[in-house]
Amino acid sequence: MGIVTFVDETTVGERRTAWGLEIAQERLTVRELIRRRVFQEVAEYNARTPEAFQGLVQPEDTERVLNGYAVRTPRRIDPERQTALAERAFAGNGFLVLVGDRQVTDPDEEIDLALGTEVTFLKLVPLVGG
Repeated sequence: MGIVTFVDETTVGERRTAWGLEIAQERLTVRELIRRRVFQEVAEYNARTPEAFQGLVQPEDTERVLNGYAVRTPRRIDPERQTALAERAFAGNGFLVLVGDRQVTDPDEEIDLALGTEVTFLKLVPLVGG
C-alpha cells in the first residue's frame, strides 16, 4: 500500500497544497484514479459541509468563489455525479493529468503507482478577452 500525492495547479501559476491518498494497488487506470480522488474529496466535503467545496471540478448548482465552489443550497454532493463531471472535464480538456513528468491522455491507460508517485491535475484556465 502506498500514498499517491495529488497536486492541483492552474495554467496561471496557482498551486494548491498537495494531499495524499492511500492506494493499495500498484497499477490503476487514469479513470479509476480520478474516481478515487473525486470520491475522497466529496466524502470530506459531505462529512463537514463547509461553505465552499474544494474539488477537482465544479459541482452542479454552485458558484465559483476564491476558495472553491460555493454551494447555493446546503446539501450533500453525489460522488457518482461528481465523478461523471470530472470524466467529462478530462475528456473535454478541462484539466490535464500528469503522472510524474508525463502527461496521460487516455482515461483507460494503466499507470504505475510506485512509492512516492505524484499526480498533478493541471486545470486549464481560459484567457480573458482571447
